[in-house]
Amino acid sequence: MRIFVTGGAGFIGSALVRHIIENTEHEVLNFDKLTYAGTLTSLSSVASSARYSFKQGDICDERAVAAAIRDFQPDIITHLAAESHVDRSIDGPGAFVQTNIVGTYTMLAAALDYWRKLGEQRARQFRFHHISTDEVFGSLGETGYFTETTPYDPRSPYSASKAGADHLVSAWGHTFGLPVLITNCSNNYGPYHFPEKLIPLMIVKALAGEPLPVYGNGSNVRDWLYVEDHVRALQCVFEKGVPGQTYNVGGNSERRNIDVVKTVCEILDRLRPRTDGKSYREQVTYVADRPGHDHRYAIDAGKISSKLGWEPKESFESGIERTVAWYLSNSDWWTEILDRTHAAKRRGLGV
Repeated sequence: MRIFVTGGAGFIGSALVRHIIENTEHEVLNFDKLTYAGTLTSLSSVASSARYSFKQGDICDERAVAAAIRDFQPDIITHLAAESHVDRSIDGPGAFVQTNIVGTYTMLAAALDYWRKLGEQRARQFRFHHISTDEVFGSLGETGYFTETTPYDPRSPYSASKAGADHLVSAWGHTFGLPVLITNCSNNYGPYHFPEKLIPLMIVKALAGEPLPVYGNGSNVRDWLYVEDHVRALQCVFEKGVPGQTYNVGGNSERRNIDVVKTVCEILDRLRPRTDGKSYREQVTYVADRPGHDHRYAIDAGKISSKLGWEPKESFESGIERTVAWYLSNSDWWTEILDRTHAAKRRGLGV
């Protein structure tokens, strides 16, 4: 099949592109704006493949989107392009509304127009797969899990914008018959994760000898999903999922934030000990909590398991070990990103 991936230079998007090229015979078009969090260096291992191509473009640009879809003639559109950092959404929510809501509308409008012009067989095969987050469901107490029928209750500008996008996708399915799929995932981690997110941020700051900032008392709980497990789930959904259905994807790995940070420190203590012989844990610093910080997220992934046969392969212990080791072995990748980001800040670009 021909797979059109928006946001394919981002963390999850690049993992999906690498997975498809390395493990299937599908062709991929990566459509990405290359904002601060998108880098083509994450795709160097597949860049020379004849089945991979890249088109720089903005999902909010109607003409660019329509032209890229028309030229590539996809069987599947997997829509991952999004603004995704909660802290940034608090400081500047407008970009999240524009990219996540308006951009998703633009993608849906172009996809619908394209789908309506397909022949009968290809129209039956076509899927628009929207990749979303468990944060749309709000916050859990000490018990319980998010399921596909959990009411939406977003708490941040980021999660509200993703919830809006989810509802648009669902509406295009119900109203216009577009064969849509939605997946809501828990917190991803793994190689090539942009170093503003919790796990890579802790690794990078620990190695630099800087304080490791933990919000509040670190008791907030997240379910952690290794990114390569996630992209296997995405392939499973767009190949076998039922149009109109939503599938939750989780890693069965709930951890308090402080325990995640301590685990990173313990692995670094083994793999790259501090020169003074002390533990990286001594760098942990508690800072003022994020406004509206949801207490707990946890996914019930029973539906995708029972209906489509997907299960995560990595435990948190194995996945975090692989992740820390990758960052230690690939410092060129993340130091280049940090240097570029710092240079942009000095130029006043607001990155």
